[in-house]
Amino acid sequence: MTDYRIATFLEVCRCMNFTKAAEELSITQPAVSQHIHYLEAFYDVKLFAYEGKKVRLTEAGDVLYQAAVTMKHDELYLKHSISDLNNRKKRLIFGATLTIGEFVMAEPLKVFLTIYPDIEVRMMIGNTSELLEKLSLGEIDVALVEGNFTKKDYDYIVYSRERYIPVCNKEYVFKSKPEKLEDLLSERIIIRENGSGTREILEKNLEARNLCFEDFRHVVEIGGMNAIKSLVEFGCGITFLYEAAVKKELDHEILREIKLKDFHVSHDFAFIWNKGSAFSEDYREICKLLKT
Repeated sequence: MTDYRIATFLEVCRCMNFTKAAEELSITQPAVSQHIHYLEAFYDVKLFAYEGKKVRLTEAGDVLYQAAVTMKHDELYLKHSISDLNNRKKRLIFGATLTIGEFVMAEPLKVFLTIYPDIEVRMMIGNTSELLEKLSLGEIDVALVEGNFTKKDYDYIVYSRERYIPVCNKEYVFKSKPEKLEDLLSERIIIRENGSGTREILEKNLEARNLCFEDFRHVVEIGGMNAIKSLVEFGCGITFLYEAAVKKELDHEILREIKLKDFHVSHDFAFIWNKGSAFSEDYREICKLLKT
């Protein structure tokens, strides 16, 4: 069982505020401070530093945080595993970003369920930051993400490398044939919501060219992938998506790729879990099965 002082430490890390942590834990603020002081004395380090009224983790605090998150998750995983033995069932609880969950995982999961017909599978959809939080809270065991993450904080395997492409309606008419990325700035661009990995990769590529979304003639922000594809299909604008997300539409010639001479982007989909987990080999094996 996780030490109650470690639980307090994790809540302070989540809130970055001793008072809020005390409220969430239903204990007093002096009790929170006492728990943190105990850990600092035990490890002989300072876990938090103050910058004015703001609190932040020290380097030592960050190391303890990463270890504590992994320990908390491993404890939950172990508890579920023992419970599953009693109930004679196995389970896989994982998260996936929208593109991966909706357009990539169906076929691998079909194979996985064929191999393990009695397994209980739960797949949660969220953006990368949401899934990273679920990992830290122990709500999921592993995550398949398209967005960027701090690699030093997680163990991971590259699941696949996917092309990222601009697309439009098959009959979409440009004033002049686009050859470079900047030739698309006169078009209406339809993009995902903030926090989406699909959006983030385009933002970074635009920034590298000293461009931003506001440089396009019009910007439309849509939270749903299928809604974006429908709008593009109706000729309402262009968008940038992973090829895997529009493979069916490209194959049926509903949409077409906009071929550009200066835009050749690929990005890794990564299978990640808490760093140093005692169950890392289990996760590697799951990844291997899903890749197959």
